[in-house]
Amino acid sequence: MEWKQGMVVRSLCGRDKDTLLCVVAADGKYVFVCDGKERPLERAKRKNPKHISVTPYVLSPQDLQSNRAVKQALKKIPEA
Repeated sequence: MEWKQGMVVRSLCGRDKDTLLCVVAADGKYVFVCDGKERPLERAKRKNPKHISVTPYVLSPQDLQSNRAVKQALKKIPEA
C-alpha cells in the first residue's frame, strides 16, 4: 500500500489502540503517525503497517501545519 501524508488511520494494537492517528511520513518498513496531543508532529510514533487500519478520511495540508490543527481535524472525524 502507498502511504500518503495526511491519511487518517486507526491504531489496532498497542497503548493507543482504537485511536485515530494521522500519517506524517512513511519509509519502506514503518509508518510514522501522530495525533497532535499524545504524539505531536515533532515526536511522531513509528508503527508497523500491520498494526493500523486505513480510514477513508484524508487531512488537508492546512490541517498538518500544527499540533492544534491536527488535533482539531481528528476530533471532527466520526468514530464509526
